[in-house]
Amino acid sequence: MGDHKEQPLRVGAAVRRRRRALQLTLAAVAERSGLSVPFLSQVENDRARPSPSSLEKVADALRTTAVELLAAADPACSVDVVRAEPGEPGPEPRVRSLVRGHHQMHAQEFTGDHDAGREFQFRNDQLMYVADGAVEIEAEGRAYRLGRGDSLYLTGGVRHRWRATVSDTRLIVVAVAEHIEAVRDRPRP
Repeated sequence: MGDHKEQPLRVGAAVRRRRRALQLTLAAVAERSGLSVPFLSQVENDRARPSPSSLEKVADALRTTAVELLAAADPACSVDVVRAEPGEPGPEPRVRSLVRGHHQMHAQEFTGDHDAGREFQFRNDQLMYVADGAVEIEAEGRAYRLGRGDSLYLTGGVRHRWRATVSDTRLIVVAVAEHIEAVRDRPRP
């Protein structure tokens, strides 16, 4: 029994993103492809799966290829377990991805300290959770001290840096992926 099972792709969101990027209506895509508006709406809402022939027609109408649409598709359902790494962690700082693949959320586990002088600024929101130890986070000119079990939420665009203040610190960072437009770019003061 495996921890990860591949599922069919949902092409609807990829079709919708491409159509909107080209500023086309469903009616325009229907006219270009020879397919009906109701069918295209069902495809975009993942209520219908287009045949290979229909997908080619949609791709042609959107000036792309079926391969490109499938590459941009979302997995229908996925369950993925990321197992703990065997053995005791060494004294050196470590970063471990807690989410594999191309998803809407990213999560990383930072163990130990890292370059405390490095400043971060992400497009989308993120949550920082202290699993063990303690950290000091500087965000927008203020310092926050967090201990085990504490969390800090940062909206997209907030400049910040952090450092571990206790050895064997584990910090979990969960963020909306950069390829997702969850937060419109905010003007900086």
